[in-house]
Amino acid sequence: MVKLKYQAMSANVFRFYRGTCHLFYEDLAAADTLPPSPVTWICGDLHIENFGSFKGDDRQEYFDLNDFDEALLAHAAWEIVRMLTSIFIAFDSLGLSEEEALKTVHLFLNSYSATLKNGKAISIDPRTADGIVHTFLTAVEKRKQKELLKKCTQGKKSNLTLLLDDSRHFKVDEPLKKDLENFINARMQQNKYASFEYKVQDCIFRLAGTGSVGVKRYLFLLKSETIKNKYLLLDMKQSLPSSLHPYIKIRQPQWGSEAERVIAIQERMQNVSPALLSAVVFKDEPYVLKQMQPTEDKINFELLKYRYNEIDKVINDMAVLSASAQLRSGGRQGSAITDELIAYGQSDNWHAEMVKYALQYTIKVKKDYKEFMKGYKEGLY
Repeated sequence: MVKLKYQAMSANVFRFYRGTCHLFYEDLAAADTLPPSPVTWICGDLHIENFGSFKGDDRQEYFDLNDFDEALLAHAAWEIVRMLTSIFIAFDSLGLSEEEALKTVHLFLNSYSATLKNGKAISIDPRTADGIVHTFLTAVEKRKQKELLKKCTQGKKSNLTLLLDDSRHFKVDEPLKKDLENFINARMQQNKYASFEYKVQDCIFRLAGTGSVGVKRYLFLLKSETIKNKYLLLDMKQSLPSSLHPYIKIRQPQWGSEAERVIAIQERMQNVSPALLSAVVFKDEPYVLKQMQPTEDKINFELLKYRYNEIDKVINDMAVLSASAQLRSGGRQGSAITDELIAYGQSDNWHAEMVKYALQYTIKVKKDYKEFMKGYKEGLY
């Protein structure tokens, strides 16, 4: 799994950046050069690919922040400067100019500040989305569960199994598989889907993401015993301590588990959370359990290359959502209240320092990536 993670990180400098969140915050804590900012709940790994679509518990599709593995209480600037750096690095990976990246970074900062200044959290769904995000959400809304099943499974409708002929899917040893099946079967008797009498049909180890490659993650195929050929896909991902935690001096709440931390902060920051989201404990280890959905997706910036107007609209939406998540979760267990966030948004005298740090750190990431690739090609990893 470590080998596969390094392979993913070798793809380009942006994938390397995604897989080294811990290095970013280690360096940021040591630099300690950012201007003061309010204490807020942050997702902890904000970058352009950690926004996506999903179906909420209300069965409506949303576009929002969608990765909270690193989430905790921190200064707002830590979240935003990681996002700014991701824009510079992503544009560089796409072969776009630094001038365009700089323009987009300022757009993000201005939209983020304006949303804070307004003091009102905003959500984005197919009814409120604009531009490429509207097109994106409209398309994913039409996807059906059967399309996802076709992509992940094999066999006849009455007896499907999960695909192992996939580079991201791995077989689970039989004793562990049996324990996992029993665990999920018992869990399904305790939720709103209990009337469908779902039973686990198959289970595999699933590889996903970049930074989390190798973390225990299982994909379950469940079949209803009351409705013919009705299936459900569940994702169960191990929750580890946030990679930011060693570098944060702000006192954190005492959570029951790392999974409870992830879900509690996610539910505060998102307008509506994904279906079947819950914290579970399997073999004394915490996991986040949720439904795997045909609507869950991310915008492919490679396809938007040179379409600057559309990229700007997406980045503007991401800025609005970032500020909205902080507003929505304000005043909870030590996070800044709305008035403090409004005051922060009313000033732009901190913008220049944030851009300066992001630009300087982009140079360091590229240097680190070059050093990493030298070792990778020499077989050191």
